[in-house]
Amino acid sequence: MRTDVQSFAVANLLRRPAAQEVGGFVVGFDPSTTSPHINYATPVPGAEPTDRDVADLIAAFRERGLKPRLEFAPDAAPAVEPALRRAGFGAEAVHEYLVCTPDTLTVPGPGSAGPVEVAAPATDADYTAIDIALAEAFGGEWEPSPGSAARLRRTEDSGGAVRFVRAPGGGCAGGALCSAPAEGTAELAGVGTLPAYRGRGIAAAVTSTLAATMFGRGAQSVWLEYSGEGSRRVYERVGFRPGGTRLYVSLEG
Repeated sequence: MRTDVQSFAVANLLRRPAAQEVGGFVVGFDPSTTSPHINYATPVPGAEPTDRDVADLIAAFRERGLKPRLEFAPDAAPAVEPALRRAGFGAEAVHEYLVCTPDTLTVPGPGSAGPVEVAAPATDADYTAIDIALAEAFGGEWEPSPGSAARLRRTEDSGGAVRFVRAPGGGCAGGALCSAPAEGTAELAGVGTLPAYRGRGIAAAVTSTLAATMFGRGAQSVWLEYSGEGSRRVYERVGFRPGGTRLYVSLEG
């Protein structure tokens, strides 16, 4: 079974509060934040943008005071990268993604400190704790705030899922989130564990639980990107397999 990551990306960005279609692109604007990791664009599969289309895309970002930025699977729209390069876009990164299906999903055994209990957030305090813990786990890439905690709640309320492991005495030791399914698949992201609790099987337990939750809601696959060989091994242990690559590009200045 082929996972159509690019069609998913289009459908997912169209869910954003101020989504906009520009030429052969969809831009997922969210007025609650200026983060370039949330406000970005992706091409429609098979798009062949003209230089004018790219100029219009840049203008849509500039009008909001945002950096023009895209994330996409290059093999789904081969003409897009050259058009962006002509306009001065530079590569930020190329990430591999992994895919899990119901047939490959594996439930991990107990962690080094015993069984890992994964929970769904139920209160505002839970969402705040998850936001704080993930921000720390990702080295302060974003500042914890009521707005980012609210986005976690919206993920859960809109058909996606957020799962976490409570720290002893309260708070969050680690967690992750998964988008609502679209085009038969769902994106799992933000897998993070606080340094003090790493090596206990938390990431594997949360990842496996989220994938199983999405399969229970009808998704045929779940995909994610990994940040290093250590995390890749964790995901492979619970059933994720190589799927392809995604390109991140942006325009400076």
